Amino acid sequence: MAKSEAEKTALIVGASRGLGLGLATELLERGWRVTATVRSAPKTSALLDYHGRVTLDTVDINNPAMVDAFVTRVKDEVFDVVFINAGIGGPMGKTAADVTVDEMTHLFMTNAISPVKLAYRLLGNVKPETGILAFMSSVLGSVERNTHGMAPLYSASKAALNQLTRGFVAHMAEKITVLTLHPGWVKTDMGGPHADIDVPTSVKGLADVLEVKAGSLKHEYLDYRGETIPW
Repeated sequence: MAKSEAEKTALIVGASRGLGLGLATELLERGWRVTATVRSAPKTSALLDYHGRVTLDTVDINNPAMVDAFVTRVKDEVFDVVFINAGIGGPMGKTAADVTVDEMTHLFMTNAISPVKLAYRLLGNVKPETGILAFMSSVLGSVERNTHGMAPLYSASKAALNQLTRGFVAHMAEKITVLTLHPGWVKTDMGGPHADIDVPTSVKGLADVLEVKAGSLKHEYLDYRGETIPW
């Protein structure tokens, strides 16, 4: 099915479940066309209900060969939004005192290094002027606000993502909007059952932010309500 000129398009990297799946579904419900990636081919997906407006693809952002192949597959695509959502919680309950090198390497590669490496590869896929490149971060990555020491390793990985993203933007020649987003404390596998909000509430807010900020040409650190978070 051909895309109409007015139809918005999004690439959601990391959409197998939770917030990524929820955001892809929210945008589809709003009439967007969506390319959604997962780490391994799904047997079934709720996204398949949107036949004709969704494309499923497979990529592990930590696998260079898979990233190369994926970038080649989408090289001719231009999106209104490229949203890099992939991330993990890391070794729960551990601190710098007892985490292993392999655990910390995997956490930082998945949550900080690989998302920004992929962003460099996908810059040409973001629509100039009005397009948005978004990263899923967390308020826990705010050095100013995170004074409670909660989830120190995960928080450090998101702070690293934030800093790498700021460096990325500082050297970026393209005229696009970049958003570093906090989805709220959400009831997902990572957020747990006692979190503040559910996935539909979070992704509705995130989608609203994406629509409002299109064309701002700024780099902002915002929550799902559009409120600014201090770096």
